[in-house]
Amino acid sequence: MYQNKIELSPQDILEKEFKIDTRGYRLKEVDQFLDVIIGDYEKFYTIINDLEKEKADLLGEIMNLKQELRNLKANAEIINRNGEMPEVTNVDLLRRLSKLEKMVYGKDE
Repeated sequence: MYQNKIELSPQDILEKEFKIDTRGYRLKEVDQFLDVIIGDYEKFYTIINDLEKEKADLLGEIMNLKQELRNLKANAEIINRNGEMPEVTNVDLLRRLSKLEKMVYGKDE
């Protein structure tokens, strides 16, 4: 996402060549400075990738929570209409158990 907005990659900076004339810059200083820039860019890419992964994980979790909320609202409506608990089947129990296991042991999908 953000990588499309960054003009230079670490490789672009590394391969950049400067023209040299009699009153040019000191090459050693330019190289050292570019090394610092390259290091920063590599850190930026790592941070951006980590944040994008975290964002995707959080969006997935939001979707799961929204689905769970919809299911709970539907169950609450059934209870309000009938005045009694809906029939609990083995499938319902297995789903609940599966959700609990995921919450306790982590997401091993």
